[in-house]
Amino acid sequence: MVSVNVTLDGAGLLKRCHACGHAGAGKRGSDLVCAAISVLTRTLIRTLADRRGITIRGSVGKPGDFLLEVEATPEGTPFLDGAGAFFVEGALSVSAEFPDYCTVTIESRPET
Repeated sequence: MVSVNVTLDGAGLLKRCHACGHAGAGKRGSDLVCAAISVLTRTLIRTLADRRGITIRGSVGKPGDFLLEVEATPEGTPFLDGAGAFFVEGALSVSAEFPDYCTVTIESRPET
């Protein structure tokens, strides 16, 4: 099972994403669910990397364990809004199509 945990700030902007696990929906190297989540997370990183007004920090632990934290200035906020929404919608779509192999949890945290 792949678990995708997303944290949004009070404005709905992506603050944190943690994806972990292996779906087990197919053979290693041929698992559509793992591939879909991998493509979404890699695309998110590449889309946000080196973007003016956006700072990302992350780590990749053991295979199947990915963590990303994001901060945006007012200049980067509109881009982060779109990229984060795209990622969340994609992950929710994978989870809806393959609920036995992927879960998505979204938590909102107001700014403190």
